[in-house]
Amino acid sequence: MRKLLVVLLVLVALLVAADRVGVRLAEQAVARQLASQGGLTSAPDVDITGVPFLTQVLGGSYDDVRVALTAEELGQPAGTTAQVSLRGVHVPLSDLVGGQVAEVPVDRIDGRATLSYALLAEQLGGDATVTRDGDGLRVTRTVEVVGLDVPLAGSGTVRLDGQDVVVTVDRVSVVGVDLPPAVVDGVQGLLDLRYPVPELPFGLQVTGLRVAGDGLLVDVRATDAVLR
Repeated sequence: MRKLLVVLLVLVALLVAADRVGVRLAEQAVARQLASQGGLTSAPDVDITGVPFLTQVLGGSYDDVRVALTAEELGQPAGTTAQVSLRGVHVPLSDLVGGQVAEVPVDRIDGRATLSYALLAEQLGGDATVTRDGDGLRVTRTVEVVGLDVPLAGSGTVRLDGQDVVVTVDRVSVVGVDLPPAVVDGVQGLLDLRYPVPELPFGLQVTGLRVAGDGLLVDVRATDAVLR
């Protein structure tokens, strides 16, 4: 009986090791495909959750495939990140073995991107900065007014307009220069910005937006998606 138990334990250990090796190889293959198909600078981090992995392979359905993308991989300013979770990924084993995977149905895709404040400041150009200000944003920028370089600073709100992120500054002050109120009112709009969220694949739509310490958090979602 003791020998049988030892054999069973060894078999279980081998199955667990094979399962973990299989999931790691699959994660690396998915990462390479994402880098190639998505034009990324390097392969992202991929995590195929669920245990055991080999059972999911045999069933042709994967519970949750998570992808994390860094600023470097996205080719965006530091602090810009994206996390995507593909829930209910369907790839029949017969198609996988035969190399006939042309489409991959996914029940639901949930994602969140962090738009860094440096990325938003780039939309205004020059020496513009964007930082958090409570539930809103603070924007600074130097502009030319009547031949003078005038440092402006203002606080405003952020909202979604369709698939665009819109920052509207409604309280503007001039730093170190005395200007008539009418002139200040006239330059207020120079701190406003609109960032069109790039067209998203797989039918993903922006569903939410909120201000965080390191950037704007943008939520996206799609249901009944098909990856090609």
